[in-house]
Amino acid sequence: MLSLHRNLIGTALAAMVVMTGATSAQAQGSAGIPVASLPADASGDARAPYAWTDFCKRMPSECRVDTREAERIEVNSKLWKTIVAVNNTINREIEAITDEDHWGLVDRWDIPTDGKGDCEDYVLLKRKRLAEAGLPRRAMLVTVVIDEENAGHAVLMIRTDRGDFILDNKRNAILPWSQTGYVYVKRESQYRTGWTSLGGAQTPTVASVQR
Repeated sequence: MLSLHRNLIGTALAAMVVMTGATSAQAQGSAGIPVASLPADASGDARAPYAWTDFCKRMPSECRVDTREAERIEVNSKLWKTIVAVNNTINREIEAITDEDHWGLVDRWDIPTDGKGDCEDYVLLKRKRLAEAGLPRRAMLVTVVIDEENAGHAVLMIRTDRGDFILDNKRNAILPWSQTGYVYVKRESQYRTGWTSLGGAQTPTVASVQR
């Protein structure tokens, strides 16, 4: 599980912004593609997680921002099926394991080439596979949240013309960001190699987390 300093969690919780207007069930668009209610707006610069900085030193190409790429993906039925397939496949093929058990470290980010990893490793592999399928990396952002157990967690936010969606190793369902029940702390920037704050935006609680 992603390590977050207590002061970061405390700051995020203190800064919670309760989002209004989110629906309890996602609206369905054409061809079964869901529509998110609102974009997840950034609110200023944020400090990058230490383990992300270390990962970027080892794999800089995975952290570079190409501003020539689109900020949002124009979703069609074929593309949505690709996103769903990649999310489900990686959730199946990676064995969840803590960094302590995997590497003997409190927090390490990596592409899980050995079939094992924790939340941020799922995220990095999903983004890599989707980028290889032709999706713009700039529109797929590693995002830090506080989950239903009040713990730090990493998910992949995909920004689309239909809203912002979350790919999560805890569930196969791809939800609009505003329907996950998470508190949103920060995400990668779309304009530079770095991170931006999400202001501790809170979303309605999800009753259960199921695959």
